[in-house]
Amino acid sequence: MAGSVNAPTPLPAVLERNVVGVWGAEGAAWLAGLPALRDRVARTWGLTLGEPYPLSYHWVAPATRPDGTAAVLKLGVPGADHLPVEAATLECWDGAGAVRLLAYEPAWGALLLERADPGTAASALVPGRDAEATAAIIAVMRRLHAVPVPDGGLPPLESQGEAFARHLRVYPGDHPLPRALVERAGRLFDELCASATARVLLHGDLHHDNVLRAKREPWLAIDPHGVVGDPGYEAGSMVHNPDPDRREDELLALVPARIEQLADGMGLPVERVTAWAFVKAVLSEVWSGESGPEMVGSRALDVALRLLPRL
Repeated sequence: MAGSVNAPTPLPAVLERNVVGVWGAEGAAWLAGLPALRDRVARTWGLTLGEPYPLSYHWVAPATRPDGTAAVLKLGVPGADHLPVEAATLECWDGAGAVRLLAYEPAWGALLLERADPGTAASALVPGRDAEATAAIIAVMRRLHAVPVPDGGLPPLESQGEAFARHLRVYPGDHPLPRALVERAGRLFDELCASATARVLLHGDLHHDNVLRAKREPWLAIDPHGVVGDPGYEAGSMVHNPDPDRREDELLALVPARIEQLADGMGLPVERVTAWAFVKAVLSEVWSGESGPEMVGSRALDVALRLLPRL
């Protein structure tokens, strides 16, 4: 029956920890009201909901619309800055390289999205078919960047540079990251933004787990951050992904070939892709540090240190 939901199940601890860690009391209140909100959205939109996907910062589950269309329901803390940005970005792309936005209700923090089918992530190809995974991400990247940038409403890439300065204020020494590394990445971020030869609508977090196999197009992107800026920034996330908490030498050894393939596929100098890969790796660790110093230390840091001599 349309508008039905499964019996309530306890929320995973990782969702509760992340939501409260980012949104504090507002996040705790959202978690408390999440079962009722989920049921209200399902009834109003006539959705039949399946078991949720692995959850981290949002409640996300497969859904079926009254006409039988497969979809995905994503619920987040209403008023969070990223939800309207994600909705606006997907609306701008209108299915070109990304899943379509089917409905959005800001007051609920609810997005109804096209479901990629079969939905297997490009991370399933790593490490044995890594070049194929990189090619898939490049193909999606080209589709996304070909869409004209909308007039206003989406944040500039430059706004993300404040994270470096914030980190240096909070952590004045060499813990949890070497200060010189963060300073170098911050300066290079500014230089790369200033020297951009084009400005495109960027996904902002285009890595293997955000690129899924589909039928409408071979691969579709999900979960955009939606920023406008230099195309080279887009290469950064996938260099130290997927599974950045895994730090095996086998995965780190993939970095040089990935950078060469990205440079060729994006039509950019290897040096520029290397620079952006370094910057984004440090930025990833800086963002992790905002949740506490104990969160710093992943393959992103290993990649940054390996690329530093090549800058």
